[in-house]
Amino acid sequence: RYCAHVLFIRGNLQSAETEVTWMSDETFLPQNYIFKTLSFFLFSSCFADVTWKVKANDRPYHQLPEFKKKVFLCIKKSKYSGNAIKTYKYNFLTFLPLNLYEQFRRVANVYFLRVPPNVLLEEKAKWREIQVGDVVRLKKNDFIPADLLLLSSSNPNSLCYVETAELDGETNLKFRMGLRVTDERLQEDHQLADFNALIECEEPNNRLDKFTGMMLWDRERYPLELDNMLLRGCKIRNTDWCHGLVIFAGGDTKIMKNGGKTRFKRTKIDELMNYMVYTIFALLILVSAGLAIGHTYWYEAIGTKAWYLFDGKDQTPGYRGFLSFWGYIIVLNTMVPISLYVSVEVIRLGQSKFINWDLQMYFAEKDTPAKARTTTLNEELGQIQYVFSDKTGTLTQNIMQFKKCTIAGRNYGDPTTAEGVSLERGKLVDWSWNRYADKKFQFIDHSLVAHVRSKKDKDAMEFFKLLSLCHTVMVEHKDDDLVYQAASPDEGALVTAARNFGYVFLSRTQDTMTIREMDQEMTYEMLALLDFNSDRKRMSIILKFPDGRIRLYCKGADTVIYERLSPSSKHKETTQTALDVFANETLRTLCLCYKDISAEEFEAWSRRHKEAQVTMNDREAALDAVYEQIENNLMLIGATAIEDKLQDGVPETIAKLAKADIKIWVLTGDKKETAENIGYSCSLLTDDMEIHYGDDVNEKLTRRQASRRDDPQAYRRGKKKTAEPFFPGSNKNALIITGGWLNEILYEKKKKRRRLRRLRLKRRQPPSNPQDGQPMDDWEKEMRQTDFVDMACECEAVICCRVTPKQKANVVSLVKKYKKAVTLSIGDGANDVNMIKTADIGVGISGQEGMQAVMSSDYAFAQFRYLQRLLLVHGRWSYIRMCKFLRFFFFKNFAFTLVHFWYSFFNGYSSQITFEDWFITLYNLAYSSLPVLLVGLLDQDVNDRLSLKFPKLYIPGQQGTLFNYKNFFISLFHGIFVSLIIFFIPYGAFLQTMGQDGEAPSDYQSFAVVAASSLIFIVNLQISLDTSYWTFVNCFAVLGSIAIYFGVMFDIHSAGIHVIFPSVFTFTGVASNALRQPYLWLTIILTVGISLLPVICIQFLSKTIWPSVGDKVQRNRKKYEMELKEDDDKKKPAPFQRGRRSRRSAYAFSHAQGYADLIASGQSFRRRPRAHGGPQESIREIPRREAENI
Repeated sequence: RYCAHVLFIRGNLQSAETEVTWMSDETFLPQNYIFKTLSFFLFSSCFADVTWKVKANDRPYHQLPEFKKKVFLCIKKSKYSGNAIKTYKYNFLTFLPLNLYEQFRRVANVYFLRVPPNVLLEEKAKWREIQVGDVVRLKKNDFIPADLLLLSSSNPNSLCYVETAELDGETNLKFRMGLRVTDERLQEDHQLADFNALIECEEPNNRLDKFTGMMLWDRERYPLELDNMLLRGCKIRNTDWCHGLVIFAGGDTKIMKNGGKTRFKRTKIDELMNYMVYTIFALLILVSAGLAIGHTYWYEAIGTKAWYLFDGKDQTPGYRGFLSFWGYIIVLNTMVPISLYVSVEVIRLGQSKFINWDLQMYFAEKDTPAKARTTTLNEELGQIQYVFSDKTGTLTQNIMQFKKCTIAGRNYGDPTTAEGVSLERGKLVDWSWNRYADKKFQFIDHSLVAHVRSKKDKDAMEFFKLLSLCHTVMVEHKDDDLVYQAASPDEGALVTAARNFGYVFLSRTQDTMTIREMDQEMTYEMLALLDFNSDRKRMSIILKFPDGRIRLYCKGADTVIYERLSPSSKHKETTQTALDVFANETLRTLCLCYKDISAEEFEAWSRRHKEAQVTMNDREAALDAVYEQIENNLMLIGATAIEDKLQDGVPETIAKLAKADIKIWVLTGDKKETAENIGYSCSLLTDDMEIHYGDDVNEKLTRRQASRRDDPQAYRRGKKKTAEPFFPGSNKNALIITGGWLNEILYEKKKKRRRLRRLRLKRRQPPSNPQDGQPMDDWEKEMRQTDFVDMACECEAVICCRVTPKQKANVVSLVKKYKKAVTLSIGDGANDVNMIKTADIGVGISGQEGMQAVMSSDYAFAQFRYLQRLLLVHGRWSYIRMCKFLRFFFFKNFAFTLVHFWYSFFNGYSSQITFEDWFITLYNLAYSSLPVLLVGLLDQDVNDRLSLKFPKLYIPGQQGTLFNYKNFFISLFHGIFVSLIIFFIPYGAFLQTMGQDGEAPSDYQSFAVVAASSLIFIVNLQISLDTSYWTFVNCFAVLGSIAIYFGVMFDIHSAGIHVIFPSVFTFTGVASNALRQPYLWLTIILTVGISLLPVICIQFLSKTIWPSVGDKVQRNRKKYEMELKEDDDKKKPAPFQRGRRSRRSAYAFSHAQGYADLIASGQSFRRRPRAHGGPQESIREIPRREAENI
C-alpha cells in the first residue's frame, strides 16, 4: 500500500490507479516488482526536476497542453524541439535589422550610413523530419541524427559500437547496449510499430557523461543510463543496423547544448577606433561651435559695418552663426576618417591573403594550406595573451606506438643488432617472417625479436603472451586481415606489439580466448576478467591453461603494481630504474606481472566474486574488495613503454610562445595522469615547476575566502584591493585540475536555477554556516571565480582534465571576463567548437576528428606548430602594420583638416575653405592613400626568421603600446603642429612679397597651391620616414603620389579645361604662375623642413637613447641574419635531454572502462558493476576522485 501511494503521488495518474487496483488484490506480489517500485521512488525523490516525458510512436502526445511553453505573451509552442538545426545567421525578417546593428557598431558607419551587402546561407538536412518519440533505424557508418534510446541492434544482446570523436575527441570506439527487454521484444518491424513505452528522464542538458531516466512499459519500470543512449554527432560502427527511440531532438540534444552561439567578433583596435571616432565627433562639434560663436561676434562687430560685405540678406548675427556652425561641420568633416574603414578592410584582406599564401604553413602530406576564414581579426593575432588548447589531435597525433620495454631486468628498444650490439642509428625490423604482422608497426631492437623467435627466453615469451591475453580488445576478420577494436589506443598498441612479435590475438568468446603463439594456435579458458577503472589503475584476467593450470595475468600502473608484488619477486629495482628512465622520456608505462593460483583458491575466490556481483549495497566497492583478495603476491615480468606521439614541432612551439609571454592552458577530456604526461612531453610542464592539484587549490581559495569574511570592510563590494599573490616567491608554478572540481567554480546557470527552485519548495535550507567553505551568495561566488582566475594566471601553465565542451568554453569566458585579456582557442574536434567560438580568436586544426572545428574557426591549418608562425610572424606584422597605418592616417587627416581652422581666423569665421575643391576631393583618394596603404600591407620591422628568433618582439602587441589613446593624441598634436606650419609659414611669406617680374602673387589661390604642395610633400616624406621595409612598390607609391598631384593640378589649372567647365575649374593658370617663382619653392622647402626636422630628431634620440627590443634587433639585423645562416649550415638533430625527475604517474591505460562487461558471461554481462562506463569515464572522474580534489 505504501508503494502504491508513492506511485499515486509521483507517477502518471492513470497508470498509478491501475497499479493501486492490481496491488489491492490479494494476489502474490513479486519481490522484484517491489524492488523496482522502490527504485523508482528513490529515483523520483532524488530527481524531482524530471519532467521530460517521451511517448513512443505517439506524436500527438507531445502536443498536449501540459507540454506547451510560453514563447511570447500568450503565444505557446511545444517544449519539444524539432530536429531541424538552423546554421544561418539571418532569416528574411532579421537580416536587415541585425545587419544594420552589426554595421553600426562601427561608429563611423552611423555617420556615413553605408551598409555593405551580406549573404544568407541555410543548410537543409533530411533529419529535420524526425520528432521526439519517433523510432528510427540506423545503418552502419550512419551519423546519429538525435539523442536516441537504443532499443535493439544486429549484434547479440543489442550491442552497438559508436565513434564519439565529434563529442569527446577520442577516436577509439565506445559501446552502447539496449535493455534486455527491448532486445528480446523489439526485433521485428511490427513489434517496433506497436512499441508504446513512456520514458521519463532528466530535462535536456549539456552533460555528455550523464543520463538518468526510467522507462514504463507494460506496468514494468526499467532504469535508463548513459550506456543505453546514442548521442547525436556519434557514428555507428561495426553494427549492421540498430533501432532507437528519439528522446532529445534538434536544439535539445547534448551536442547542441554544448555548442555556443555564433558571436560577432571584433578586435580591440576596432573597439578603440570607435571611441576615437567618438572623440573626433566631439572635437568636431566643439571646434565648429567655437568658430560659429566667433562668426556671430565677428559679424556683429565688423561684418555689419563693412558695406562691401553686405549680401542683401536681412539675417541676424545669431542666425548667421548657426549657419556657420553647419558650414564648419561640412568643411571640417574630413577630420572624421571617411575612408578609414574602407582602407582598413583592404589591408585586412591583403593580410588574410598573405596567410593563405604562406608556403611555410602549408602541410604537403595532406595537401592542406593555412586558411584565414575571416578578414576582420588579423591584427588581434598580434595581441594574444592566453592560448587554450585541446590535447588529443591538437598537441598529439592520437597515435600510440610501442617504443620500449624491460623484461626480467633487461631493457629493449634502443637501436641494437640481433646479437645485442648497440648501434648509433637503427634499422627497422623486417616482419616478413610473420604473416599476421601489422606492416605499420616499427621497432629497431633486433635482439628482442631474436630472443622471442629463438623460444629460449621464457621471460620474453611470457611477456608477450600476457600482452596478447590480458586485454579487452575486440577483433574482426576483414579480407584475411585482423582489425582490433580497443577501448583505448594504448591497449590497441600493446596487442599490436604482441601480434608482431608472434603472439597474435585471433578471437574470443564469452568464455575463451584464442591466440597464435608463434606457429601454434592455443585456446585458453577465461575464468574471470577484472576490468580497469581510474581508481584501480590496473586490469587482470584469470585463465585456465590447456594443461589445467590457473594463472592470473595483470598489467597496471607501477604505483599500484609494486604495492602488490610478492616479496620473492625478482627484478624490482632494475625495473624501477627502467621505469624512471621511460618516464623521464615522457613514455607511458605499464608493469606486467602474473600469479599462479590453485584450483581450491580460485573456487573460494569465485564464490566471493559472484556474491559481490549481485550485492545491492555499493556493488562497486564490494567488487574492488574481492579483486584485492586475488591481486596480491604478484610476480613481476617487466614493463612496457608507449609513446603518445606528439605532432612535429609542438615542444618548440610551446617554448617559443612561452618566451613571447603567451600563457598556454590545456583543456582536455583525458584523465589527469595522461594530461600531465603530455604536459611534460610537450615542454608545457618542466622539472623546475611546482605542480598544484585540486585539493591544494581548494585550500588556498578557502583560505582567501575566509580572510575576506574575517575582514569584510577591506573587501567590501565595489572596493578594489590589491590582493596578495597566491604563490609568493619566484618559483614557477602550474595547475592541474579536473572538470569535477571546476563545477564548484563555474556555478553553471542551470545549477543556480535548480537551487532557487529547491529553495522555493523548501527542500533545501540556505547555507548559514560561513565556515563550510562554500560561497554564501552570488557575490562570494563571483569573488571565488575571480580568485581562481587570479591564481591560475599566476601560473606558467594550467591543465584542465576531464572537462566537457561547455566547461572548456566557460573557462575561456572566465579569463575574458576577469582579465580582459585577448584569448585564442585551438582544437580539432567538434568538442572544441564551443571553446573556439567563445575565444577572441578561434583556430581549427584539420585533423582526424572531422571538420567541425575548422568550419567554426577564424583560422585553420593542419599542424599545431604553425601557430607560432601565425602569431609571432603574421599576427605581429599585422598588428604593427595596422597601428602604423592608423597613427599616420589620423595624422594626415588632422594636418589636412586643421589648416581650415587656422584660416578661419583670417576670413571672419565664414566657413571659407583653404584649398581648392578638387584638392580636397582627391587628397585622400589619390594624393596620400597609396603610400600609407602599402605600409599597412607590406611593412615589417624585421623579417619572419628574426621574428621567430626573438619572441620578445611580440610583447608590445600584448601591452597595446603601439596604438592607444596616447598614440592617438600624439597623432592629433602632430597634426596640429604640421597644420600650423603649413598655414603660417606660407602666410608669412605672402605678407609682403614681390615676384621677379614685378608682380605680387600673394593672392588666395597661389597661397592655396603653396600650402597644398607643402602638405603633399610633408605627408609623403613623413610616411617614408616611418617605413621600415622598402620595396620598389613603396618607392613607386611615394614618388607616384607626388607626381600624380602635380600632374592633376597642372591639368585642372589649365585654360583648356576652364573653357569647357568654367564654373567647375576656377583656378585657371594658378599653378603655372605660382610655381615658377623661386621664392615660393623656397617657401615650400622651408615648410617641409621645419615640419619634418622635429620628427627626425625625436626618432634619432629615441632609437639611440631609449631603444626598444625591436630597435636593437633592427640595428643588429645583418649580424643576426648571418647567425641564422650559419645555424642552418651547422644544424644537426639535437641529442635527447633526459629529465631529472622521475614521474611515476606516467602510466598508459584505457581512458575509460574497457569491454569487460561485454566479454563476461550471462548474469555478469547484464548486471554490470558500474552504472557508468565507457564515455562517462572519458569526461569525468569517479566521485571518490572528485572528493579528493575538492
